[in-house]
Amino acid sequence: MAAPTALIFLTLLVGVSSSGSTDCSYQSLLHHLNLTGSSNVQSIMRPVKNWTTSTLVQLDILLFGILDVDEKSQTVTNHLWVSMYWTNELLTWNASDFCGINLLTIPRSMLWIPDIIIQEDASDSGSVIKGPHLTLNSSGWVFSKAQQRLTYTCQLNLVKFPFDTQSCNITFTSMSSDVHTMKLGTLTNDTALTALSELIMITKGEWSLRSMEVVRDRTTNGTKSYLIYMITLERKPMLYVVNFIIPLSYLLVLDLASFFISQSSGEKLSFKVTILLSISVLLLILQDMLPSTEDSLPWIATYCVAIFALVGISVLEAMLVSFLTELGHQCGKKAKGSENAREDIQLEEDFHKEPSGDEERGQVTPEKTYMPLDWPVAHDLLKRILDEVKAARLQAGSKDKDKNERGCCKSLALTVDYVFFFLYLITVVLFLMIVYVSWIKTGF
Repeated sequence: MAAPTALIFLTLLVGVSSSGSTDCSYQSLLHHLNLTGSSNVQSIMRPVKNWTTSTLVQLDILLFGILDVDEKSQTVTNHLWVSMYWTNELLTWNASDFCGINLLTIPRSMLWIPDIIIQEDASDSGSVIKGPHLTLNSSGWVFSKAQQRLTYTCQLNLVKFPFDTQSCNITFTSMSSDVHTMKLGTLTNDTALTALSELIMITKGEWSLRSMEVVRDRTTNGTKSYLIYMITLERKPMLYVVNFIIPLSYLLVLDLASFFISQSSGEKLSFKVTILLSISVLLLILQDMLPSTEDSLPWIATYCVAIFALVGISVLEAMLVSFLTELGHQCGKKAKGSENAREDIQLEEDFHKEPSGDEERGQVTPEKTYMPLDWPVAHDLLKRILDEVKAARLQAGSKDKDKNERGCCKSLALTVDYVFFFLYLITVVLFLMIVYVSWIKTGF
């Protein structure tokens, strides 16, 4: 009887003892990890048991949005989600001793955090939103996350604008730790990060994400560890094609069509000047888009300048043809005026010519027969007849004006216009073919 009673008593004693040693609260876990005191050792010292052990910091970034690409300032603005992982060797516990507690959330100020910076960062500190807590698991693995509107510098290559692809680097490194103290790496491969970024991306604007490549660990002179994300962005060119490239091509076609406008109407030159002014407006728009510090001239600038030069030469040719045509008109008027003057003089001479001696003696030749008229009356009558003849000749000359004005200057103007049109057409076709092969086809 005593033996079973003693056995039951020992069983109850062990149960009470075990229930007293098991605590399922976070407070007991914090006491176990020595995180309840006022000591700040955990926040100022790198958490390793041996100082020669380097801390591996793993950084993953996700691209939530492509907010802006500023060609003038050579900067890119992205919306990033940065996740950072590292191991704290001093904060580990057995989850079974604390009712299976495997994760613990603690304030950021209580633990040591790697001093990671982005070298290309050009944004202000207010654009970074860091989580107020860190996540710690039972094996000492610490997780931190931050949301950032990152503006960073990037050397943009705008030669193929707007069919360009830009590759920009985001370089992570430690501000104070060397490669022996801290090494940088990634937890997730770049292919998975690219696919996940494309899946969760909210805004893209005129850009699309092509890839995110990772240079996992690179050292410079053996002093620091660098983690480089190379983000490749591809521009969507449709907006610029519709609003810029096609209008320029259309203006060039209109300039070609202006050769069919009659030179005599006077509208040809003014039409070409209007086209030239329209191209000038598009050039001003292009100036606002492209930086003035670009080393090499972008193809779109070459395209605009070439079209501007072609239309400018066409305007000069129209001015030359107009000048030659007007010169032909003046020459025709002068020639006609001199001919009319000679005819007038001849008529006046015939009118005032006195009769010969035979005529006075009454001997009239068969070729000339004079009617006996009273001289003053005949003089007035012949004067009126002379005026009527002059008026009739002027009217007949005005009907044949075009035929009489076709002198050497006008023929030269027509020849210049025809030859220039064919040369201009060949030049435009070759230019557009070169642009297509070297620019648009390469861009796509």
